[in-house]
Amino acid sequence: MRRIVIMGAGGRDFHNFNVVYRGDPDTEVVAFTAAQIPGIDDRRYPAELAGERYPRGIPIRPEAELTDLIRTLRVDEVVFAYSDLSYDDVMRRAAIVLAAGASFTLLGPDATMLQSTRPVLAVCAARTGCGKSQTSRRIAALLKAAGLRVAMVRHPMPYGDLVAMRVQRFATQADIDASNPTIEEREEYEEPVRQGLIMYAGVDYEAILRQAEQEADVIVWDGGNNDFSFYQPDLTITVVDPLRPGHELMYHPGEVNVRLADVIVVNKIDSADDASVAQVVANVHAANPTATVVRAASPVTLAAGEPLVGKRVLVVEDGPTITHGGMPFGAGTVAARHAGVAEFVDPRPVAVGSLAATYLKYPHIGPVLPAMGYGDAQLADLTATIVASGCEVVVNGSPFALSTLLHLDVPIRDATYELREIGHPDLVDVLGPWIQRWQQQRGQA
Repeated sequence: MRRIVIMGAGGRDFHNFNVVYRGDPDTEVVAFTAAQIPGIDDRRYPAELAGERYPRGIPIRPEAELTDLIRTLRVDEVVFAYSDLSYDDVMRRAAIVLAAGASFTLLGPDATMLQSTRPVLAVCAARTGCGKSQTSRRIAALLKAAGLRVAMVRHPMPYGDLVAMRVQRFATQADIDASNPTIEEREEYEEPVRQGLIMYAGVDYEAILRQAEQEADVIVWDGGNNDFSFYQPDLTITVVDPLRPGHELMYHPGEVNVRLADVIVVNKIDSADDASVAQVVANVHAANPTATVVRAASPVTLAAGEPLVGKRVLVVEDGPTITHGGMPFGAGTVAARHAGVAEFVDPRPVAVGSLAATYLKYPHIGPVLPAMGYGDAQLADLTATIVASGCEVVVNGSPFALSTLLHLDVPIRDATYELREIGHPDLVDVLGPWIQRWQQQRGQA
C-alpha cells in the first residue's frame, strides 16, 4: 500500500484523487496540501466525496507542512496537482519532496482525462490571465448560433462546502446567488449565464460530465489557470499572451497546453509590441508546428460615466491574473489610461488584513488592488482598503461588477473586454468543419 500526499490548490488535486486514487486498493491518500488560494487549508476532503475507503475523509493541510507530513505520515509519494508555476518553482517543490525521502509525481492527461459521450472542445492557456474566459464565451456563442446546445464546464473553484458543491449547475443569476459564490466564481459564471449559456462547475467532474451530457450537444471545457482539460477533447484551443513573451514555454502545465493544442490563439496583439508577438508566434510554432494560429485582440471598454481626466483613480484588477498570474496590472489599468487618467491612487500603503498579506506574498503587483473576495472577511478588507485610499473613482478591471457587492461613496466604472479575432484564420474558419460535423452527429442522435 503506497501512502500518498497530493499537493494542490482546491481543484486539480481533488480531480486526480477522484479519478486515479479513490477506488485504488493499492494506494492510500493520507493528506492533501493546499496553496495559492487563501483559506482552503485546515479542512477535510469529506467522506461523502472521498468514498467508502475514507470514512473520516482526508485532511487538507498547508503546503508549508509538507516535509513534516512526509516524515510523520510515512509518505511514499507526493503527487503535484496544481497549475501556473514556473519550472523553477515546480522543481523546487520536487527538491523538497525528494529531500524528505518521497517520490515526486506528475499525472498526465491519459491518466486523468475522462471520456465523454459528447464532443468536447477544450479552451486552455499558457498562463493565468491570457484570456480563456472571453475565448470560451466567443466559442460558445458561435456554437449556440449554429443551433448546437452548449454546456460550459468550468475548472473547479471549490472554496466553500465541498459536499454542497459536488455538482453545480448555473442557468440563471438566481442559481449563482444561491451558491454563495466568491468574487472569483462570480467573475467566471455571471457573464456566460447573462449570454444564455449553461455553466457547470463543482468537485466531482465525472458526475458533472454525465449531467451535462444530458442537455448538451457539445461540452466546452473552460479551463482555469493554465491547467489542461479534465475531459478528453476532440479539439483543443490554447490561448497565449504576448504581454508575457516566453512564458508559453516556461510554466507548468502551460507548455503542455501549447504542445497539445490544435489551435493557438495569440491574444492581446492590440496591447503587445510587434517583437513580443513575433517571439510568441515563433515559440509556439517551434513547440507545435502543426497548430493553427489565430491572432486576436481583447479591446477594453469602459462603462459610460463622467470624464476621468483629473480624477484620483484607484484601479481594481482581476485577482488571479495579478497574483499567481504574475501581471503587475490588468485590463482596468489599460482602460483608465485610455480614458486619460494621470493620477493613479496607490492602495499598497493603506491595504488592510488579507490584502496587505497579498502584497507581501506577491511583491510584483503594481499600484493596483487585486479583487480578492474569497469570503466575507476579504470583501470587508477590499472595502476598507478602497475607502482608506481616498480615491475619487474606482475603475474595476475584474470581470465581476463590484458595485453589486461593494457599497461605496465613490462611483465604480467597470472595464469589460471580449475577444475579437484579427484577420484570418479566425475562430469561424477554425470551427466551421467541426460545427458541421457536430450538427450531423446531433441529427443522427
